[in-house]
Amino acid sequence: MAEKEKEMSFLGHLEELRWHLVRSASVVLIFGIFLFIFQKEVYENFLLAHRKSDFITYQLFCDFFNLFGLDSSFCRVSFKDNLISLKPTQQLMNSIWSSFILGIILSFPYLLWELWKFISPGLHVNEIRKSRGFILTASFLFFIGVIFSFYVIAPISVNFLYTYQISDKLVNQFTMEAHIGLITNMLLGVSIMFELPVIVYFLTKIGLITPEFLKKDRKHALVVVLILAAIITPPDVASQIIVAIPVMILYQISIFISRLVLKKSEIWVSHIFCDSPKTS
Repeated sequence: MAEKEKEMSFLGHLEELRWHLVRSASVVLIFGIFLFIFQKEVYENFLLAHRKSDFITYQLFCDFFNLFGLDSSFCRVSFKDNLISLKPTQQLMNSIWSSFILGIILSFPYLLWELWKFISPGLHVNEIRKSRGFILTASFLFFIGVIFSFYVIAPISVNFLYTYQISDKLVNQFTMEAHIGLITNMLLGVSIMFELPVIVYFLTKIGLITPEFLKKDRKHALVVVLILAAIITPPDVASQIIVAIPVMILYQISIFISRLVLKKSEIWVSHIFCDSPKTS
């Protein structure tokens, strides 16, 4: 009888998870359809914005480097060739896929809300109280990542990759699928990377990491960040620093959060032992 109740309870959780997934998919679909309807505006003003020589980031970086008397490729940005579509269905399929990815990005706060509604019944009241603001904080960091990716990472990468040439005998001729995939992958990847403080918070709560562990591996993390910055940015130190600094700030914030979580946990445990009745 007990096994049957457990089985029913498990099936009940699966049914609840199914409805959370259905509602989440519905919201993503609604955003995706809306973006697909306005696909021309989305492409020209967002996904293809970095191919415009007057994009605001190029102008700001050019003025910034000129301020210090440094020569920069951002002052000579130009895109002569158009992107090409190799298949009759490529533009249609690409617009559907990009609408889906952007739909996920726009619906991210709601997806977090559905995730929270699914896991919160299994938490203690104290855990729920301490996790208040999770959705707001995670959504804020996510969209900061989107903005940073769109206005910093993407233009730096596009400018470098489109001008990189091994030999004069080789010609760059990119497809729309490659370009849109580059932009959407950056948007998602960098935005998830900005969730590092939230991830560290929960990993510290369950005891998988400690601030000592993060501090010990800080040098290794710095090396990884610099390598990634060198890969996705032009071969000049200034651009690499622009990308690396926010990531290291996030890492340092994560160490502080981990230390704060551990300290509060130690205080809570000490209160339990101090308030417990002494046995003779």
